Amino acid sequence: MPPGKALIGQSGGPTSVINQSLVGLIEGCRAADPIRGVLGAVHGIAGILEDRLIDLGRESTETLEGVAVTPCAALRSVRKKPTREECERVLAAFQRHEVRAFFYIGGNDSAETAHILNELALEQAYDVRLFHVPKTIDNDLCVTDHCPGYGSAARFVGSAFMGDNQDNRSLPGIKIDIVMGRHAGWLTAASVLARQHDDDGPHLVYVPERIFDLDAFLGDVDRVYTRHGRCLVAASEGIHLADGKPLIESTETDSHGNVQLSGSGALGDFLAAEIKARLGSNLRVRADTFGYLQRSFAGYASPVDAREAREVGRAAARMATAGELAHGSVIIEREEGEEYRSRVGVTALENVAQHTRTLDEEYLLGDNDIAPAFLDYVAPLAGEMPRTARLSDFPLGG
Repeated sequence: MPPGKALIGQSGGPTSVINQSLVGLIEGCRAADPIRGVLGAVHGIAGILEDRLIDLGRESTETLEGVAVTPCAALRSVRKKPTREECERVLAAFQRHEVRAFFYIGGNDSAETAHILNELALEQAYDVRLFHVPKTIDNDLCVTDHCPGYGSAARFVGSAFMGDNQDNRSLPGIKIDIVMGRHAGWLTAASVLARQHDDDGPHLVYVPERIFDLDAFLGDVDRVYTRHGRCLVAASEGIHLADGKPLIESTETDSHGNVQLSGSGALGDFLAAEIKARLGSNLRVRADTFGYLQRSFAGYASPVDAREAREVGRAAARMATAGELAHGSVIIEREEGEEYRSRVGVTALENVAQHTRTLDEEYLLGDNDIAPAFLDYVAPLAGEMPRTARLSDFPLGG
């Protein structure tokens, strides 16, 4: 790449380890000979359009290491899908600030932004490296084995269900937990990390990859409750009917036009009300929506997730400055073998932009559960989970 500055932005929903990637990028850019300065865009692409840039090269190592273990976007994030005209203005800003490498940490919309910028840069013959650095707790980016941010969120979800299972066993009843996941059930599936005893919940798991049938759901709950005297349910916020419509329609949409799902307790309340109306008003039924806690819980990041998030940042800087590769999306590849190992690679931006990866069919078990094979996939990413124990319930005088 020609000598110039590097610019970094963060986009979309934050994660517990997104700043590891930021710090990895800063480290890599500082060490690269062609880089003459490292800039940060406050609020991502919106910050570039508003010329809200900061000098990351002046940050101390001590500050950066503290930021690395801090959840959510240190540069502040944005949910903005820029138009082509806005991307032209962004490219003009690159030229004005002598930016020769742009790194956008985000999901598939961020990859799409980088892809559009690359097309414009080619048209205008402006030599700039454009790299998408992956992050999302939804784990729904294509090509990569998994996404930085997912392992920590999966660990949180598994632990939350572990505690909720103990609560449900202490005071039996029916409990519904709503987990993030609009189109893909990767995070909801991680709830099965809670299972350590044969009767542990979640007893039922519902994900967007399967059509949700309310009558079948009520039958499932009734069956589990009859058998165990309690029932713990995990359900994705994106579960939908046969026509593709969500169970609960909302009038609110985000900046991408998506109907708002996160942050609302409507789905859990609806399912709880249906259970009481159809199975018995005297039943103890409760519902919780995990919401944003899943992506920003401090002090609980998976060690594997943190390490890999740092490495994808470093790798992106190496790819942009040390070779002929002008653009791409960084991916994580799982190596063969009994012990978990991974390596970093790269794929074309168009392979990630505007695509969604759903749960693999092999990880689904019927319409209401997750297959055991999924644990082999998710366990190394989440890291060591807490262990629970039970009293032996020795009978008096036995």
